[in-house]
Amino acid sequence: MAAAPSPGYPVRSLPPSTPGRVILQGSSPWTTELFDCMDDPLNAVTTLLLPCVTFGQIAEIVDEGRSTCNTNGVMYGCVAAMIGMPCLISCGYRSRLRAKFDLVETPAPDWAVHFILEPCALCQEYRELRNRGFDPEIGWHANVAKSQGVALTPPKNQAMIG
Repeated sequence: MAAAPSPGYPVRSLPPSTPGRVILQGSSPWTTELFDCMDDPLNAVTTLLLPCVTFGQIAEIVDEGRSTCNTNGVMYGCVAAMIGMPCLISCGYRSRLRAKFDLVETPAPDWAVHFILEPCALCQEYRELRNRGFDPEIGWHANVAKSQGVALTPPKNQAMIG
């Protein structure tokens, strides 16, 4: 038997789902906390000095290879240089990452997390991808090949003649 709704709170149904719509609230917790940046010190330093690199790596994985790390990194850098607010594009990728893994929107809305704590947000998203089996440094296509067990053939041993 379902519990009756609390008095004073209207019961509303959710709007019908539309294709391509981002889920605003997930049910799964993040595997890493927002302020755990030093769990991966190399990524923390990279993100602090070159956030465009970390953003590009995250975006390529979230886009499933439809855009490259370089393209996304340049786009991030241009927005940062021109208007000083790269969070305008990076917060959208946080929303897409959350939708992909059904993650809760915490500790604040995606736009606020990126506006106030951009480096921490990027580090958290990078670590989340790593914790879920992706290596953002190698890109989408190499991750797919790795997950399918496809290995690059090493060069054959060569001998000097003569």
